[in-house]
Amino acid sequence: MSTINLRPWQRDAFALFMDGGRPHPVTGEIAPDFLTVATPGAGKTTFALTCARATLAEENRPLIVVAPTSHLKTQWSLAAHRLGLQLDPHWSPGDGLARDVHGLVTTYQQVATGAAATKLAGLSAEGFVILDEVHHAGHEKAWGDGIRKAFALAHRRLSLSGTPFRSDAAPIPFVRYDATGEGELAHADYTYGYADALRDGGVVRPVYFPRVDGEMEWTTAAGDTLSASFQDELTRDQSSMRLRTALSLEGEWMPSVLAKAVDQLRMIRSSPVAEGGQADAGGLVIAIDQEHAQGIARLLRDRFQVPVDIVVSDDPGASRKIAEFSENDRPWMVSVRMVSEGVDIPRLRVGVFSTTTSTELFFRQAIGRFVRWQAGRSNQKAYVYIPDDPRLRAHAFAIAEARRHILRPPGTATEDDDFQADGGLDDQKVSDDAEQLALFSEFAVLRADATDISIHTVGADGAVIAGDGSDTSA
Repeated sequence: MSTINLRPWQRDAFALFMDGGRPHPVTGEIAPDFLTVATPGAGKTTFALTCARATLAEENRPLIVVAPTSHLKTQWSLAAHRLGLQLDPHWSPGDGLARDVHGLVTTYQQVATGAAATKLAGLSAEGFVILDEVHHAGHEKAWGDGIRKAFALAHRRLSLSGTPFRSDAAPIPFVRYDATGEGELAHADYTYGYADALRDGGVVRPVYFPRVDGEMEWTTAAGDTLSASFQDELTRDQSSMRLRTALSLEGEWMPSVLAKAVDQLRMIRSSPVAEGGQADAGGLVIAIDQEHAQGIARLLRDRFQVPVDIVVSDDPGASRKIAEFSENDRPWMVSVRMVSEGVDIPRLRVGVFSTTTSTELFFRQAIGRFVRWQAGRSNQKAYVYIPDDPRLRAHAFAIAEARRHILRPPGTATEDDDFQADGGLDDQKVSDDAEQLALFSEFAVLRADATDISIHTVGADGAVIAGDGSDTSA
């Protein structure tokens, strides 16, 4: 069986897990549940499988992993194989558990079906269950109900998440909540954040955010013509229309931003390694929907003459395309949601966040695709171009603050502090898909032009200072 070299945080979390976790502050009992929140790229999969391997070594138990997507089932199966654990990624409710495997990998969607939940309840009794990105179980009531039914009798349940999350509606099964002044906060038994990983070094890479402003003009369903930059204060619906206008391929905002991103990636791919260069560096554009993704891909091919791969959810070859892109040296991939969480493509160095989904949860999941550290590279900054929308600005600011505080002693300023967000506005969640369809049913883009990239540095007193946007270099 292979030897596992754990990072310091993984060793600490593993020791705590094997010790049984922390006792409940009221009852003193040690629950079978353990929640680990760790930044994307930190190595949650290795940590979880190490816990599973040690537990199964003490007593033979079935191992069941629940992942968010079918593609991640394959990744879990391969990762487990490297650690000497055999997991069946093709299991179905009509199957039993083969004798030559330690367990299986399934998805939250599959567990939500009655037949699968019933079958898994029997297979997982006194077993070891890993719930990957467990916050998904709170998004769909059927998903939450399914894992409650399927895994209530498990011996241990190890839940993982790459994003801190709150209980906004339905509580997530097997997660403990602590009351706060702002609501219910999920209680993590072990937390390892982005700032922690940057401090340790060699775990995640620093991400920088070029924020692009613009002048957008559109007509509403009522026939009104509105125009605004990202600096103008608007209502929630107007803000959503402004963002949609900027991202539309009918204007020039998107082509202008793509041009900057293409140039940035070309510079990284052609620069010496000592200067942060990487010949096989890749870029990722996150699009609104499949039609938007296809349009962006055509633009990249026709106007900028670069090869592009497209990954969408209804493509049966999506998982294969992601796996191939992670290993080859093609420059660009365009996706909708397929590469937003859990997917490991360490060579991604440039991104364009061009989706109207602006929640902090999704933003952090998307940015997590660019933080993967590659051993042997001393300089590997990543750049994610974003609209200068107040909601996205706030999310980027929170991430950039952690990066700035770790990479530089307090009170000093360097060129590395460019592309900072300049505000901490409250997060506003955009409308759900149904509301978006209604909002944009009679919506028309008239004009969308990119203006400048906001650049910020940090003064001697630590305050964020806005530049004039004249320097757009990275």
